[in-house]
Amino acid sequence: MSAEIIDGKEFAAGLRARVAAHVARLKADHGITPGLAVVLVGEDPASQVYVRSKGKMTVEAGMKSAEHRLSPETSQEDLLNLINELNADPTIHGILVQLPLPAHLDEDLVINAIDPAKDVDGFHILNVGLLGTGQKSMVPCTPLGCLMLLRERLGSLAGLDAVVIGRSNIVGKPMAQLLLGDSCTVTICHSKTKDLPQVVGRADIVVAAVGRPQMVTGDWIKPGATVIDVGINRIDDNGKSRLVGDVDFASAAEVAGAITPVPGGVGPMTIACLLANTLTACTRANNLPEPDNLTP
Repeated sequence: MSAEIIDGKEFAAGLRARVAAHVARLKADHGITPGLAVVLVGEDPASQVYVRSKGKMTVEAGMKSAEHRLSPETSQEDLLNLINELNADPTIHGILVQLPLPAHLDEDLVINAIDPAKDVDGFHILNVGLLGTGQKSMVPCTPLGCLMLLRERLGSLAGLDAVVIGRSNIVGKPMAQLLLGDSCTVTICHSKTKDLPQVVGRADIVVAAVGRPQMVTGDWIKPGATVIDVGINRIDDNGKSRLVGDVDFASAAEVAGAITPVPGGVGPMTIACLLANTLTACTRANNLPEPDNLTP
């Protein structure tokens, strides 16, 4: 069996186009421009790349992009003051603080200082609780992107057996909540899970988000399963650096029914969902109908 390749890059491009169309209508009909503020503290190279990409795509979608680049020595008080200013700014509908933060800053305190209605990353404890209890919330971007790809590929997920490998607050836990919300039977696996290959082997859906390169091999996968690889790992390959996922793509693709590649799978969905969340936050802030065609 040769798996269907789930093209996250193509899906993300379509999602960004739908967001841009909604933004154009908001401007034309109501004179409103959604605004996204991104805060970067320090000089982490990967974070700088992400922030540039987010800013570029925000502008391409017709939104206001506000970037705040702070020195690595920025105090917690100064960072919290900036967040309070953005919370109070009516032209800013989404606030994202790029992680990781320098070690002297309290990430939980910073995240929970963001207005939950502007928390387009979906990390605020209030949004975590709303998602966990099945209420309307801001949903973390990467799990949301995974869910969109699964719905596009499978339609209804009701009754399917789903295994999430990884229990992080950013991906694993919210991914499990989203799958439960779509009526899957969900198992969360982690470093203490016994017989991990056997557990994974019964799943119709596998979401790998553990941060270990090529850990999940084809002999773990149930024939015909849909595999979503969230991992982004850089490895040395004969003296050259390349990106791989948490899944051994070559062997898994021989067994799975569908699989996301790395790169080009889940990665592009994260920024597209960030834009979608910003648009959603803007419509909620202005008591306007939320977009209804962003997800399949």
